[in-house]
Amino acid sequence: MAGPYFDPEYENLSIRINPPRVSVDNSSYSDCTLVKVDSMNKPGILLEVVQILTDLDLIITKAYISSDGGWFMDVFHVTDQNGKKITDSKTIEYIEKALGPKGQAADWIKSWPGKRVGLHPVGDHTAVELIGRDRPGLLSEIFAVLADLHFNISAAEVWTHNTRIACVLYVNDDTTNRAVDDPTRLSLMEEQLKNILGGTQSDDEQVACTNFSMGFTHVDRRLHQMLFADRDYEGVDVECPPPPVKPRIFVERCEEKGYSVVTVKCKDRPKLMFDIVCTLTDMEYVVFHATISSDGPYASQEYYIRHKDGCTLNMEVEKERVIKCLEAAIHRRVSEGLSLELCAKDRVGLLSEVTRILRENGLTVMRAGVSTVGQKAKNVFYVRDSSGNPVDVKTIEALRKEIGLSMMLNVKKAPPSDRTPPEARGWAKTSFFFGGLLEKLLP
Repeated sequence: MAGPYFDPEYENLSIRINPPRVSVDNSSYSDCTLVKVDSMNKPGILLEVVQILTDLDLIITKAYISSDGGWFMDVFHVTDQNGKKITDSKTIEYIEKALGPKGQAADWIKSWPGKRVGLHPVGDHTAVELIGRDRPGLLSEIFAVLADLHFNISAAEVWTHNTRIACVLYVNDDTTNRAVDDPTRLSLMEEQLKNILGGTQSDDEQVACTNFSMGFTHVDRRLHQMLFADRDYEGVDVECPPPPVKPRIFVERCEEKGYSVVTVKCKDRPKLMFDIVCTLTDMEYVVFHATISSDGPYASQEYYIRHKDGCTLNMEVEKERVIKCLEAAIHRRVSEGLSLELCAKDRVGLLSEVTRILRENGLTVMRAGVSTVGQKAKNVFYVRDSSGNPVDVKTIEALRKEIGLSMMLNVKKAPPSDRTPPEARGWAKTSFFFGGLLEKLLP
């Protein structure tokens, strides 16, 4: 006997009756743009909104979140990377459409040229996910294997944390520039990459993993998920120096309203709110209210949360786990030290060559972003020396002589870490920004 019929559009009825309202206000404040979002509440909506704003390279200086009940109301104070208002008409139009009723369809968001940051592509690329134990020269070996197997890397994001490495690579055939669907070639790639990733592991360590993905999970969120599943928040990387200013995270209980209150105070940086909201969401916590502030070099963020089953964090072990996971989420994207920006004509083996040169000069890659637009490759590597110390001038000059012969090299230092306690300084944003590097992957 057939079950009752449910109209597949029924769950969207409330959205159609009460469509999201989005406004971009440039008149209320002289130093920032206000983005206001009012809509029906639904699971994960806060992360969706924050993801869209951060993928547009906007800096969230303040935010007020309220989603208790059936309605979601947010106010974001945003600027561009230079601390200016958002005045570009195309960006404003995109915000209004992506967060409004038309933004409910993912196809519309993917169709906006030049703003496809963080989406897994399909069609001409195969997404490869790698996770394992990090070691000197590992990234160079990964890129060399792919080049030997005639795979071209069109884009990549690489994160390292607590001796673990997570990569999302977008590859295609080096002659056809099409996605590879030959099971034999993919199996050979997987086997060789697993051998490299597992080459230094003992029986009691986490197993290396290689996966092929064609989904549409946001790249940064996927990297968080991979490292979280790998339990990178446990233990300490003794080879990597600790951050000069450790995040201060507290979990308390709001008895009056029945919430757990998570307070985070740390050095501010772009995408900080995204990383925290992403982690809470993937840990299956729901944010009901939040206040975000950054009026100095530090950020203060406060979240009123419950688990999706309605429970608060009552046990100390739960609180400690949330604190560790948030600390890990904050540290994964932090890049103290040196960034190397390289631009060159794209060719097979380029990344293998660059990472080999970095390794031969005693540099370790902490994080990397790779993109290809047309025939031009843009690579950004965040590096330190093998001892965790700042890279010396002689090494930089050696890199310029060796790499600068075939490509453009721009060396930047991350902002110096401020050791002044937050209580004495206030809260604000820095100008340092790691931009989205996966633009224009789709034809």
